[in-house]
Amino acid sequence: MSFEIAERDLAGRAGVLLTRRGEVETPCLMPVINPVKNLIPPRELKDNFGFKMIITNSYLILKHFGDKAPDVHELVGYDGAIMTDSGAYQLLIYGGVETDPHEIVKFQERIGSDIGVILDTPTGGFASRIEAEKTVEETIRRAKLSLEWREDPTMLWAGPIQGGRYLDLIRKSARTMGRLDFQTHPLGSPVQIMEGYDYSTLVDMIVAAKLNLPPDRPLHLFGAGHPMMLAMAVALGCDLFDSAAYALFAKDDRYLTVRGTFRLDRLTELPCNCPMCSRYDQKGLLEMPKKEREEILARHNLYVTASEMRAIRQALKEGSLWELVEARSRAHPKLYEAYKRLGKYAKYIEENDPVIGKEVRGIFIYDRHSLVRPEVIRHRERVIKNYSRPPGKEIGVFIPSPPERPYIRSKEYQDATETLAGQEFHICFYGEPFGVVPSELSETFPLSQYECSQGTGMNVAKDLRKFIAANSYRKVFIIDPRSLMVIEGATTLRSIDEVRGHLD
Repeated sequence: MSFEIAERDLAGRAGVLLTRRGEVETPCLMPVINPVKNLIPPRELKDNFGFKMIITNSYLILKHFGDKAPDVHELVGYDGAIMTDSGAYQLLIYGGVETDPHEIVKFQERIGSDIGVILDTPTGGFASRIEAEKTVEETIRRAKLSLEWREDPTMLWAGPIQGGRYLDLIRKSARTMGRLDFQTHPLGSPVQIMEGYDYSTLVDMIVAAKLNLPPDRPLHLFGAGHPMMLAMAVALGCDLFDSAAYALFAKDDRYLTVRGTFRLDRLTELPCNCPMCSRYDQKGLLEMPKKEREEILARHNLYVTASEMRAIRQALKEGSLWELVEARSRAHPKLYEAYKRLGKYAKYIEENDPVIGKEVRGIFIYDRHSLVRPEVIRHRERVIKNYSRPPGKEIGVFIPSPPERPYIRSKEYQDATETLAGQEFHICFYGEPFGVVPSELSETFPLSQYECSQGTGMNVAKDLRKFIAANSYRKVFIIDPRSLMVIEGATTLRSIDEVRGHLD
């Protein structure tokens, strides 16, 4: 086993990837470095920024150094784990590479890569169906052949998943690659999709891959490194990322934040307190030589990215990843569309979110899109399917959820129990965000540990109908001061005092 999962939240995992260069904590982002020329010395990526693994390009090393290439760690000056790509990106962009699948596999072994990637055939974001099918079949063919060429048992190998926008092809690719001897699985072709801000499609792609991969294999999202979208990708189950954005954006005077990207000449303040932004101001950066400014911006971009990865890992471990995803989703309208797409996969997220073992903490409900978070989905489903009213309590009385929590400590509940003295009454609460809450469960998590804004648009009546039907009450009374609730088989009353009158 090369991957150990320690904690989970949503579909995200906090774990450890075991490499021959030591343990790498996940979720992990690997800065992309050029094996020949870099703005920032790779050793600083570990020592100053905390990146425990980097990625470089074995194809570029092969082109520049050929058979004289030294160990990759010696070449780039980095003593941590190094993953090497195979040249597939160059194949996608330029249409060809000057190597072959066998040569690049053997070359990565020779230069001591800790994680190698086969020379797959990337689908890209704009391939036709026929083209996409060919890339999937060819990648699978090369993956199977690579098993015969590999000789170093201490090296990990990545088996890319292709298919692009065609989710059935992603599923096929993931199932097949998951049966082969690979330790990680990069999801190919997302770069062009992300460049078009098509994050909703990216959500579909990630889930399609995750549902068809073995759960003990880390999923690597190729080329995904903008800090504003990392939390959502982790929540969906991505474990590894790589990005050259820190350097590419710096070259164009672009300044990364978790709220998006800003052009340096349009800022009046640097909204960050990293060492770079604490030392320089916007005016000073614009006045300095281009090369010097580019390096400083690259460092800032790295600090922001590293900080976001730490925030994600912390949120994952404390069980607040949903809140972080929800906050980050407001960074861009297209990212918010992707956040809303999570509702399509609410069941997938709920099934992967642990029921026990998480830190008990309050949850926030902002609007109807928050209602698909696992804690809400779980209660609303289980209170219908798994709950049975206490024996003998044949008269159901449903009162609106009071503002005080737990509900059974509220004045509304005390008035109801005093007015309805007797064993036959079963008092339940109804309202946002959990639908129906039986009084005896109101102190359990998360039914008392939440904050909810009003007006989520929740269909409470639907939950009431299902709950009432499932529990076969002899009589049902719904207390609704506005008399808006109309449910077949139930009597709607304005106050709890009217219940006795109806019984008498």
